[in-house]
Amino acid sequence: MAASSFPATNPLFPFTSKESVSAIPGHLILKIKPRSLAGTIAVRRWSWKCNFAAQERAAKQQQQRRKSEPVVDPVGFLSKVGISDRAFAQFLRERHKALKDRRFDLCSRFIDIMEASSGYEILGMHRHRQHRVDFMDWAPGSRYCSIVGDFNGWSPTEDSAREGYYGHDDFGYWFIILEDKLRDGEEPDEYYFQEYNYVDDYDTGDNLNVEELLEKIDNEYWEPEEKWYRNSRLEFVAKLYEEVFGPNGPQTDEELGEIVDAETRYKQWKEKQKPDSNTRLPCYEVLDHGKVYDIENVILDPVSKEKFRAKKAPLAYWKEMRKGRKAWLNKYLPTISHGSRYRVYFNTPNGPLERVPAWATYVLPDADGEKFCAVHWEPPPEAVHKWKNARPKLPKSLRVYECHVGISGAEPKVSSFNEFVLKVLPHIKEAGYNAIQLIGVVEHRDYSSVGYKVTNLFAVSSRYGTPDDFKRLVDDAHGLGLLVFLDIVHSYAAADELVGLSLYDGSNDCYFHSGKRGHHKHWGTRIYKYGDVDVLHFLLSNLKWWVTEYLIDGFNFHSLPSMMYTHNGFATFSGQMEEYCNQYVDKDALIYLILANEMLHEVHPNIITIAEDATFYPGLCEPTSQGGLGFDYWVNVSVSEMWFWLLVHVPQHEWSMNKIVDVLVRNSQRSDKMLLYVENHNQSISGGRSFADILLHKQADKEDLLLRDSQLLQMMKLITFTISCSAYLNFMGNEFAHPNRVEFPLPSNNHSFNYANRRWELLNNEGLHSAQLNFDKDMMRLDEIEVILSKGLPTIHHVNDSMKVISYFRGPLLFIFNFHPKMSYELYSVGVEEAGEYQIILNTDEAMYGGLGLLRRDQYLLRTISKRNDGYRNTLEVTLPNNSAQVYKLTRILRV
Repeated sequence: MAASSFPATNPLFPFTSKESVSAIPGHLILKIKPRSLAGTIAVRRWSWKCNFAAQERAAKQQQQRRKSEPVVDPVGFLSKVGISDRAFAQFLRERHKALKDRRFDLCSRFIDIMEASSGYEILGMHRHRQHRVDFMDWAPGSRYCSIVGDFNGWSPTEDSAREGYYGHDDFGYWFIILEDKLRDGEEPDEYYFQEYNYVDDYDTGDNLNVEELLEKIDNEYWEPEEKWYRNSRLEFVAKLYEEVFGPNGPQTDEELGEIVDAETRYKQWKEKQKPDSNTRLPCYEVLDHGKVYDIENVILDPVSKEKFRAKKAPLAYWKEMRKGRKAWLNKYLPTISHGSRYRVYFNTPNGPLERVPAWATYVLPDADGEKFCAVHWEPPPEAVHKWKNARPKLPKSLRVYECHVGISGAEPKVSSFNEFVLKVLPHIKEAGYNAIQLIGVVEHRDYSSVGYKVTNLFAVSSRYGTPDDFKRLVDDAHGLGLLVFLDIVHSYAAADELVGLSLYDGSNDCYFHSGKRGHHKHWGTRIYKYGDVDVLHFLLSNLKWWVTEYLIDGFNFHSLPSMMYTHNGFATFSGQMEEYCNQYVDKDALIYLILANEMLHEVHPNIITIAEDATFYPGLCEPTSQGGLGFDYWVNVSVSEMWFWLLVHVPQHEWSMNKIVDVLVRNSQRSDKMLLYVENHNQSISGGRSFADILLHKQADKEDLLLRDSQLLQMMKLITFTISCSAYLNFMGNEFAHPNRVEFPLPSNNHSFNYANRRWELLNNEGLHSAQLNFDKDMMRLDEIEVILSKGLPTIHHVNDSMKVISYFRGPLLFIFNFHPKMSYELYSVGVEEAGEYQIILNTDEAMYGGLGLLRRDQYLLRTISKRNDGYRNTLEVTLPNNSAQVYKLTRILRV
């Protein structure tokens, strides 16, 4: 609405502000309370009421929202998974109450969970639109803060925050403004609202005179009476104050006289208005029913109503004044330029400290590799990565390729993001995987830690490349249809005091617990204080940062037991429910995981969150509204541990088929969102051995044993992949049976890179490694065609320990495994329900997979016989070569 559509602050008119009138155009409802006098004029109190139709619409909308929202039941998932433990149910109820209190604490500081997770928008180093750079950090234990760097000669006093000069708030957040410097001969702008945008390359307002712009606004936007109001909106208020409270004003109530009611004053005012056909004031009328507390309808004419709707804010004019990068460069020198190195300087009770800022987005070491600095990353527009590819659609089943960028190359060195894009991403796509999970990407000082001792949570590791290089990796992966997951470490942090968060502001309890609770007793790392609002602000913002800045599609939450239990998961778990709700359970950590999952799924509805938990905590993948933690998948590490134990400690002819099946399907009834793997990076890294190394290295000179063990590795993968998991993971190189362990450069190996790589050259020749890759590709293709992983739980109908045979259905497919190392079987009977013809669609004994090819092609199609077996009405008589597995599909149904 025009600014003076109603007279400004007229005592004869019951409106007191332009904003209150313009808020509801057309049909306005006012509830009026008469003015009372007590020596002076009291402030009139107005309250707005919506009409009945508006109230009814609001009530219906609220009711619809309530219907769409899930019903909250803190113990809702217990009946679903068959848990009836009272103590655990009580723990869930108490946790839910604590969760509500934590939400209240967050909302008392922030508007909502979205704002509480957006700290990266203001903390750290950010360029302001008005030729300056703002820096903000949280250090409640420090007494003084400044920015030191190569741009100011590392001076601790030039750019500082102290009392009377910027400073900090009551919560310990420090704020520093770094003003850009005017070039010689340039004068500061007259108008404070003049914007120079360092990033955007536009020059619309470079040659525009401000006075000309203001005149243009007067001519094109403001109407005559609106200009009067804009220029003199306080004129009437001053006159009224002088008349009532000035030295010549009334001194008593009697001198003041009686103030008549609003309707009479309105009529008196309207009689004074001279009708003018040229006036631009809207037409309106007040209908009063004479009640003390009356509802008056202010009715505008259609012309004025339409004029209001057509009126737009004059933002376009102000945009014309903005000057772009070229004008900025002509007028200013950046106070801190792209690539400048800096640190934050604190004065603490224990003395001065220089630290890498907690919110730094890029960190580099010095020439000696000892002292680290934050890097101001603000490349020119032409150098910034521009996203080309949209996020891929969520696949029906998840096949994850776990990889470490640094060891992904064939050469003995640290590989880069760009090399990974060129050499590894095409291989992953060709191998049939639809997601990659990156480990060791977040900045860490100790390369040998594989990247798990994180020092800077908002920075990509500089040893692999720049932030834009990492964006290019994610973008190209999306272009190939690959989702990108990040292995995120919020369960602990590096204890480094030079580059990490430990003793960040000089105190021992800034980000972490104090005392023993703040230290991981086995790994020498620090444990976050998950109950602190500012720590939650930091961690939640970190998750959202990777999703918004780098378009990450999901997270694997690393080592949840380290945060969920005060003993860091280093305890014996027997499966008793008391172990999940006793005094060793960190309720604050569980609440953080709930908030993290709720926030992430609101930011990106198709995001994937994976819980890495070896304790089988109940409700990991259940909705948070039903008492769960809200993850999409959970990792069952017991399967990999089982395979390792069998390979190392048990001869193959003594393997128990019942135990294998039990471990593979255990807990699948509790949650059908299991992510399984035969081996991930843990088996190969940090002194371990890959399964290929265990199986094949010792048999290198015995061809028959080598063949047997290579087929056994394929069978282990196939049964793990197909029996019960909803998602599958493979570590880089294991798809072709990489023969070597991974060993990072350490003093013990003279800092050698000989085993910190992958031997891709093994795929250039026909042989065992090519055969393993062929099988892995076809196993991935089997899921792509048949969508096995998204099928329900398997029907296991045949387990024979003496014959070492396992058979089960999953969906329409029949899987048969013969784990006997020597015995083959002819006409082995397996029960099936449907009579018909069954076709082999995958056979591990084929020559292209390195097998002997004992099954002839005429044996690939079998017909059932009418004979009950394994509880089914029909029988399939199959040939089972030793150490082999076959997958059958019903291709023709026979009706008897």
